[in-house]
Amino acid sequence: MSNGDSDQWNPDQYMKGAMGDLRTRPAVDLLNRVMHDAPRRAVDLGCGPGNSTRLLRARWPGAKICGVDNSPAMLAKASAADAAIDWQLGDIADWQPAEGADIIFANASLHWVPDHAGLFSRLARALPSGGVLAVQMPNNFAAPSHALIAEVASQPPFQEALAGKLLGDFVQPPAFYHGLLRGLSGQVDVWETEYLQSLTGEDPVLEWVRGTALLPVQENLSDADFGRFTELYRARLRQAYPMASDGITVFPFRRMFISFTAD
Repeated sequence: MSNGDSDQWNPDQYMKGAMGDLRTRPAVDLLNRVMHDAPRRAVDLGCGPGNSTRLLRARWPGAKICGVDNSPAMLAKASAADAAIDWQLGDIADWQPAEGADIIFANASLHWVPDHAGLFSRLARALPSGGVLAVQMPNNFAAPSHALIAEVASQPPFQEALAGKLLGDFVQPPAFYHGLLRGLSGQVDVWETEYLQSLTGEDPVLEWVRGTALLPVQENLSDADFGRFTELYRARLRQAYPMASDGITVFPFRRMFISFTAD
């Protein structure tokens, strides 16, 4: 999933408590819009702990299902849950299907990869006739949860270590993907959904981003500096996302969905 050299991904943190269901729900919503009756092979790019890959296996039990990720920790978790799926260690940035894939599915993974013009064109062109590229990406980078990371990172104690190291906002506006894929031979559908996620516990938004957007910060700071960074960030998050009297912290999260079916 991440393009980092070290494996910072923690599948238990990523799927912690109710976060697992909240991270899986967009994959369900995306899969419900994939119209293909009998794919021979379906690939889940950036499969993580396999929660989205198992959805593909349940939808198409007769197909060969493959999950690809560059995190050994994530793949170990995925394999332990379902050894029948073909789990492969690989990087999305240079991935090519070894054989024709009727479904290329990517849930919350392609936003880690640069050059979306080249990436989406390459994946769409790899599809056979009737094949589907189905993508879901976070589009929440302007929200406080992500903007506050950049704000704290710009401060002198962290600025030098984190310059150019944060999770890049490679995600383009929806019209970019619609126009890009419309130029190929196929049918395009692009839409956005904002989920009003109900989180519980102390500092739940911080716990959410620990599993994703904070990983590059942790990777590039010492343990002591990361601790100081987290405390500054925590204080800002508490103001941006206050807990309600019933113990719920509402965390709006916008996601973009893209479907391309090849002619």
